[in-house]
Amino acid sequence: MAMKMSLWEVMKEAQGGGGESLLSILTYSILPIAKVFTMCFMGFLMASKYVNVLPANGRKLLNGLVFSLLLPCLIFSDLGRAVTLQNLLRWWFLPVNVIMATISGSLIGLIVASIIRPPYPYFKFTIIHIGIGNTGNVPLVLIAALCRDQSNPFGDTAMCSQQGNAYISFGQWVGAIILYTYVFQMLAPPPGETFDSTDEAKLPTRTFVDSLVPEHDKLPTKLPISTTVPEQVPEQVPLLALEEAQKIGPLSSKRVKIMDQLHLLVQKLKLKQIFQPPITAAILAIFIGCVPFLKNFILTDDAPLFFFTDSCLILGEAMIPCILLALGGNLVEGPGPGSKRLGFRTIVAIIFARLVLVPPVGLGIYFLGDKLGFYPEGDKMFRFILLLQYAMPTSVLSGVIANLRGCGKESAAILFWVHLCAIISMTGWITLYLSMLF
Repeated sequence: MAMKMSLWEVMKEAQGGGGESLLSILTYSILPIAKVFTMCFMGFLMASKYVNVLPANGRKLLNGLVFSLLLPCLIFSDLGRAVTLQNLLRWWFLPVNVIMATISGSLIGLIVASIIRPPYPYFKFTIIHIGIGNTGNVPLVLIAALCRDQSNPFGDTAMCSQQGNAYISFGQWVGAIILYTYVFQMLAPPPGETFDSTDEAKLPTRTFVDSLVPEHDKLPTKLPISTTVPEQVPEQVPLLALEEAQKIGPLSSKRVKIMDQLHLLVQKLKLKQIFQPPITAAILAIFIGCVPFLKNFILTDDAPLFFFTDSCLILGEAMIPCILLALGGNLVEGPGPGSKRLGFRTIVAIIFARLVLVPPVGLGIYFLGDKLGFYPEGDKMFRFILLLQYAMPTSVLSGVIANLRGCGKESAAILFWVHLCAIISMTGWITLYLSMLF
């Protein structure tokens, strides 16, 4: 009977059937990157002017679909099915590792920025784009590509993918809090200025609502009181209405004050930005997964509502190709004008620090945690995810925050060059990590 053999099996047979050789590990490190590059190239081709099937508006809609539906479905189904209360206690170092990666990366960013002295006002910008790695989308893509082969080094394909996605998803909620607190504050422009120029800060500003209304359609700002609402004479108001107003008035005013205070609290803590669809899906998955009754009712294979979980699994599988097509399509526009503002020296320093200097520091933190016994015994996927978090390029979501702060073009330039160079660097680091673990 003729049997299909994977590249992994062929390499092992060529090496005499022994364990994972360096050549086998190198080959298998390249395969996920090659798959990612191929799918990105397809997106690049679809977005090019020769095909133009995926224009800018289409990519924006595709990104929104991935972020609002496909990624939450993937997180909910994989994390919910893998998590238990016992696993929650075993996985505690994953979010801690995200924090450690941010702190160590930011310290390296501070040192590099102090040495190269980027153009004003991009000092903090440089620190952030070195310190904040992609702990979500890119690792999920790499795990999907790595686990797809049935002879992958982590074992069963389904378990490999489910465990890897669960570990990555479990650390994402910390990353979201870091983004919308620490990163949001660090990317603030200098007081009274903008990233574009100091002159723009002196221009008269218009609110978002004002910008939607043409100048000739605007009403005068001051209107005579007599032309709007006719005043009622107290004698014309019924006595019963006055008594009810006196009773309800203090209560309603208290409620209004409480609601205003809650609204201000939500704005200050940026809860709306933190609790985005992927984070909400992760919290929901952890809650349902840790309650046996709810897990058996929704997430297990024989659950009454498993059709919902199965639908999420199907939608979640579409996340990887969609996000890679969108990422490849974005490369059509190139680095843009942001590269000129940052300068060649700053861009090279950010790329070198993020892809070359941060991972060795991560190795040191990894070995320290291993020596202290922080990791689940025998779980190689857990250790691989910890190492992978340090080798990732700059977070794509930092570009979202940069857009809010007015330096989106500069961030887009960094993301373009970092992700382009990461194709080479990630191959090297994944080869090292797999050779350490196997």
